[in-house]
Amino acid sequence: MRAFPSNSAAPVAVGEYFRQKSAQVDEWLDRLLPREAEPPAEIHRAMRYSTFAGGKRLRPILAIATGEIFDADERALLPAACALEMIHTYSLIHDDLPAMDDDGLRRGRPTCHVVFGEAMAILAGDALLTQSFRTLAEPAGLGPERQLQVIAEVAQAAGTVRALIGGQVLDLQSEGKPIDGGRLDEIHRAKTGALIRCAVRVGALVGGAGERELAHLTEYGEKAGLAFQIADDVLDETSTSEQLGKTAGKDAAKNKATYAALYGIAGARERAAALCREAIEAARRASREARLLEEIARFIVERNS
Repeated sequence: MRAFPSNSAAPVAVGEYFRQKSAQVDEWLDRLLPREAEPPAEIHRAMRYSTFAGGKRLRPILAIATGEIFDADERALLPAACALEMIHTYSLIHDDLPAMDDDGLRRGRPTCHVVFGEAMAILAGDALLTQSFRTLAEPAGLGPERQLQVIAEVAQAAGTVRALIGGQVLDLQSEGKPIDGGRLDEIHRAKTGALIRCAVRVGALVGGAGERELAHLTEYGEKAGLAFQIADDVLDETSTSEQLGKTAGKDAAKNKATYAALYGIAGARERAAALCREAIEAARRASREARLLEEIARFIVERNS
């Protein structure tokens, strides 16, 4: 069922859409993750603690919104969307570890390693990554060829080549070093952008999008993913820890290269706005019913947390 019919001239209520779909994603995550009391209980408590700590659910919602354009079957779309949120949560748990960004606050709560200890946090991240692929491998009515496409897509985005882990490596290696805009883009097209691009592509693949549509939506995901990171860098400089739900100003304190540091606040905002416009143009080329994706792109750069 499509969320917003194409013959309506009313603007998309993106806030209400996020609320509805976030609740739906949480219901499915609750169903897909092991129960807290299931032995060994400590690891399952840690997994659920971080998964249900809040957050925008941007990646699963992007997958859902894209899949709905193509009337994707919810029974296949929702588990795939939840698998992406599991991977995102695992990446946050590991990103917050003392050996990485060493942060004690995430989504307004103490980070996983603060509550459960460093060893259990590492294992909780590992377990969420594993659970995501178990979820993707379960029969979902997609047919083996398309299901394999989705699994391969997610595996690539979570890996090392122009992908999440590779981007984290580049980010760590660049700390305290002068880097230019091209290097910064390379880091964040991978570290942040790969999973956002993947979410859009997964929704399209589950819905059976054609090659031309998939190409335009890939461009949308790439532009939106980079815009998201630029907006994050600006917020890190301009918002409080309470607003962000994580430690504000930490990037500057660690002498990390950011878009705000490289281009200034105004310049970074201009870059994010330009990427938003380019993402919207790509979405329009992909489908006449992509208004929701347009509003999500605007939300990405206009949000305050």
